[in-house]
Amino acid sequence: MSTTLSRDGTAATPRRRRSEPSTGRSGGRTARPWRRAARLALRAGLALVLAAAAAAFLFLAVGPRFLGYQTSTMLTGSMAPLINPGDVVVSVKTPTAQLAVGDIITYRIPVDDQRVETHRVVEVTRNPAGATAVRTKGDANNGADPWAAVITDDSVYTTKAVIPHLGDVIRALRSPSLRLALVVGAPMLVVGIALSSIWRRPPGASREEGENRGAP
Repeated sequence: MSTTLSRDGTAATPRRRRSEPSTGRSGGRTARPWRRAARLALRAGLALVLAAAAAAFLFLAVGPRFLGYQTSTMLTGSMAPLINPGDVVVSVKTPTAQLAVGDIITYRIPVDDQRVETHRVVEVTRNPAGATAVRTKGDANNGADPWAAVITDDSVYTTKAVIPHLGDVIRALRSPSLRLALVVGAPMLVVGIALSSIWRRPPGASREEGENRGAP
């Protein structure tokens, strides 16, 4: 190894070149393709879940207050196959004077517990005083309902759309175990993604950034 002399005749210590951190596959610092794909899929899945939850909240909680429709979950198969258990029925107000046979209405039955029912109108009767009475029937039932409901309001809710299985999803989200999993798991997932993005940075990245800032 040759020695370089300085101007005053003394031997100068040779400078060592700083080795650059390897970023190739041989150094093992490049993220494997499947890990990168897994992270992207995880982020996309989380974003999709959050977007779906926000859309469901707007549709079920905010929309009925400002857009005038109402939603209800079908609990029985009396209107199958058009409306099945677990489907969500979207209803809008229709003037009572326009109610006709064949319309599907959501109303409180006039007997027993006065539960909310969604059935098809099979008979409409209007008396001279202006009162409207209806008979209803479930499409899957053998006979009409054993009552006549008098519509006293100026409007009644009629079915405009059916969203299959949305009610099942809502009931599942209300279960204590799944709610706990979402409350605890979602923040942990966000923290895990943030930590993984920090840990995957090359070891020399922070040092190099500091040196670049300090360089003239």
